Amino acid sequence: MARKRRRYTRRPPVRDYRKFYIIATEGAVTEPAYFSMFQGKRATVRIRLLDNKHDSAPQKVFKQAEQFIQKEGLRKNDAVWLVLDRDTWSEDVLNTVWRRCQEMGFSLAVSNPCFEYWLLLHFENGNGVTSVSNCRSKLVRYLPNFSKGHVEVEQLKPRIEKAIDHAEQKDVPPCEDWPHTNGSTVYRLVKEFL
Repeated sequence: MARKRRRYTRRPPVRDYRKFYIIATEGAVTEPAYFSMFQGKRATVRIRLLDNKHDSAPQKVFKQAEQFIQKEGLRKNDAVWLVLDRDTWSEDVLNTVWRRCQEMGFSLAVSNPCFEYWLLLHFENGNGVTSVSNCRSKLVRYLPNFSKGHVEVEQLKPRIEKAIDHAEQKDVPPCEDWPHTNGSTVYRLVKEFL
């Protein structure tokens, strides 16, 4: 009995679409160094860190993201995130930026008091942090070589899940806008990468 011959047709090449994240940060060194660890050839996400060399005010960070989108555009599933510190910014400033993010469909990740608090959560629950300088001095206990220009990413990588756990425990019930006490909503962005 003769076998029926199957026709072979070559399918056109298909590229898997990887979600594209545009991340605008206040910091010009620490935050980009941290988020760069999630980029890679085999990553399921693509990250574009917007350069921030001059003014780190939350309104300026928002404007930078807005201008990037106007110039480059976005696909349906892409995401824009602003990563800010509570620092010395007033609640009015942060509330204004949060409302504008809502209007534009951007997401906001805020660390209170500073981004280093998010890094500290990789090692401990962050209790007892009273100021930016106190936070940095606690972080240096775990990352002795840490400075604004040097982030020891390799020591943070294996502790990402722990940081997420610590941040989620502090974010109960989950804040709608940004943490008004010590905390960080950066975990929401990092969870998307994972």
